[in-house]
Amino acid sequence: FQVVESGGGLAQTGGSLRLSCAASGFTLNNNAIGWFRQAPGKEREWVSCFSLSRATTNYADSVKGRFTIATDVAKNTVYLLMDSLKPEDTATYYCARAFGPLCTTNWRGFNPWGQGTQVTVSS
Repeated sequence: FQVVESGGGLAQTGGSLRLSCAASGFTLNNNAIGWFRQAPGKEREWVSCFSLSRATTNYADSVKGRFTIATDVAKNTVYLLMDSLKPEDTATYYCARAFGPLCTTNWRGFNPWGQGTQVTVSS
């Protein structure tokens, strides 16, 4: 099983970025995908979780209304569309495979994790 993130970079406040999470060795039908982020000196923070089989998408309050999950089932890829970015969104973003089809906000419910992609939002 493997997940690989891509798409991070530098954006200005109010700008947008799209992160990709390409999954291999498993299908989105069987496992939910979670997005987390970690800023320097801070704890890992749950951002969003998507379950294709349960047709559910959940967002942290801090990103609700600004971030959106999209999928390309044929590519086995989940996207995190980030709009109206704020400096406090600056972090390394990770996607991870849930152990099953249900979403959870607990990072212990995910494995494996991607290598992370850096998002920096300038003020």
